[in-house]
Amino acid sequence: MVASPSSTPRNSSALEGCKVLEIGRFVTGPFAAQLLADLGAEVIKIEDPKGGDPFRGWGRAGWDGYGAPFLGFNRNKKSLTLDLKDPRGREIFKTMARDADVFIENFRPGVAGKLGVDYETLSATNPRLIYCSVTGMGADGPYAQRPSYDIVGQGLSGLLSLLVDVKDPRPMGPAFADALTGLYAAYGILGALQAREKTGRGQRVETSLVQGTMAFMNEPFAGFFASGKAPDAFDRPRASGVFCFVCGDGKPIAIHLSSPNKFWVAFAKAAGHPELLDDPRLKAHSGRHQNAGLIQQTLAPDFAKKTRAEWTRILEEADVPFAPIYTLDEVVEDPQVQHLGMVQKCTHPERGDVRTLGYPVKLSDTPLGPVTAPSTLGEHTDEILSAAGISAEQIATLRADGVV
Repeated sequence: MVASPSSTPRNSSALEGCKVLEIGRFVTGPFAAQLLADLGAEVIKIEDPKGGDPFRGWGRAGWDGYGAPFLGFNRNKKSLTLDLKDPRGREIFKTMARDADVFIENFRPGVAGKLGVDYETLSATNPRLIYCSVTGMGADGPYAQRPSYDIVGQGLSGLLSLLVDVKDPRPMGPAFADALTGLYAAYGILGALQAREKTGRGQRVETSLVQGTMAFMNEPFAGFFASGKAPDAFDRPRASGVFCFVCGDGKPIAIHLSSPNKFWVAFAKAAGHPELLDDPRLKAHSGRHQNAGLIQQTLAPDFAKKTRAEWTRILEEADVPFAPIYTLDEVVEDPQVQHLGMVQKCTHPERGDVRTLGYPVKLSDTPLGPVTAPSTLGEHTDEILSAAGISAEQIATLRADGVV
């Protein structure tokens, strides 16, 4: 259980003593659990003995259980194999759930009930349990039973209309809806844990791909509610004074001028076009918004005359907000990224060195611990079951029967 503030020693992890059970697949559930693991919770990932999380088999030539997508969402966890369709597996899980703080699942609505691991069942024996359910469309409603993946959440929430040209739609980029929903799931869990400190009771936490992704878009929805006009993929960049150019070496660069006039002045001068400052169409921010195409067309040929390194020096000296548009191999070599420790290396005893992203936050009094490599399938099964009082002989029988 989570230790009380008075009993938590200084410099322990923020969630030290918090026990989390995760039955998650792909992104949303596993990512929410990983965020809690990063903060120091003990996370036990429960997987089917017949293959485990499907992401284990992605991203490599041939299934070896350690695919790159799996590595991205499962660091700092323990892996327990358990067949919940077998009565013995369900009973083991229910026993573990009696002293757990958090349970996370991302089944379709109704599946947890069929397995006997629904909120009503688990909270009956552990009223302090925080039960987090992540679905595609919500627990109920007209679309609740639709199959859902990331692009479904992006499309139904409206996010996709802001990422692609709807006249020629080509989905691109990472799994935004999945990752955002995982973040909001962890946010809800942390709120429920804090509430439990006051009430002594757990509760159900629910979110979905649609809700999590919509919640991320406060600004575009606020604009729509105010104007009645749905924005397109280019409205925000135009309004924010965002421009992208290809430099003379073929490398792209991005500029974000925002609303302070000083950045527009500095940019026009640095780009070698101070005459733009006298153009009446560009005097006001609203005029630059309306005439963003003119600015782009005027400056694009000049950006093509110098390398990105040259433009980096010029824009930095002029105090213009800019960034190179890096590919990921360039990101990891950037000195600021390296200074922030955003790339970490951990070592698995069997799989060797694994590179992973570093933590995005720092806590001064409860620091985040070192990264541990994602587990192989069932790596901690014996350890966890032994701690639960199951003998070596019983474990051997369960393994022979395919239960673990």
